[in-house]
Amino acid sequence: MEKIVSKDGTPVAYQRSGMGAPLVLVHGTFSSHSGWAHVLPALEKLFTVYAVDRRGYGESGDSSHYAVEREFEDIAALVDSIGAGVHLLGHSFGGLCVLEAALLTPNLRSLIVYEPSPLPVPGVPLYPEGTTERLQALIDAGDRENAVLTTFRELVKVPQDELELYKASPRFPAWVAAAHLVPRETRAEEDYRFEPARFQQLHVPTLLLLGGDSPEIFKRTIEVWHAALSSSRIAVLPNQQHIAHYTAPDLFVREVQTFVPASGQ
Repeated sequence: MEKIVSKDGTPVAYQRSGMGAPLVLVHGTFSSHSGWAHVLPALEKLFTVYAVDRRGYGESGDSSHYAVEREFEDIAALVDSIGAGVHLLGHSFGGLCVLEAALLTPNLRSLIVYEPSPLPVPGVPLYPEGTTERLQALIDAGDRENAVLTTFRELVKVPQDELELYKASPRFPAWVAAAHLVPRETRAEEDYRFEPARFQQLHVPTLLLLGGDSPEIFKRTIEVWHAALSSSRIAVLPNQQHIAHYTAPDLFVREVQTFVPASGQ
């Protein structure tokens, strides 16, 4: 693993592999750079891949006081360390990070965002009241596995068959180990206020990926981002939900490969 130092002095680790134009991968909740294992071999044939560990995960550092803005700065710092012409791909919470990081760096050639953190409907709580506190209580009680499964089942709305895929994954123990990071991320999602005007001048070509069978809140979120971004388009992954890079890696890579030449490799 290699490292760069973010704006606040936190070390951010990443794994570099492959050959070609630079592609930075930003994982979602629970995961780490290893969460891209199913698509990495194919992506390495097309790009120089920089698979990051977000702060608090894997070999990256952390800070005593968490603020989601530092996550945005982490990704921008990595992009800037690479230089011009970077393709940036984020999934779930990592999708929100790359969208915000895009406002902090001039070095992007394209954005690929797969089902970013859901945006709340005005006046409607993003998650049922007390969800974050219940997750924290499970973690405090040492029941990290149940905290992970509860997050997937109740927050991400993962169907039972996909939930079994998560449990069978060799990375499941790492997700359990990272369960303590979940409450701060759900709080960040609940506190995030989407301001479309901030993105009006972002003209980076953007691909918004959406599972064809994903819950309505992800569909609505993608549509809201699409309306705010002047250079975006939506690609629907048929018969998929939130983890197509696990369940349909060939389809996922094909969408990425199809989009990137359109934005200039």
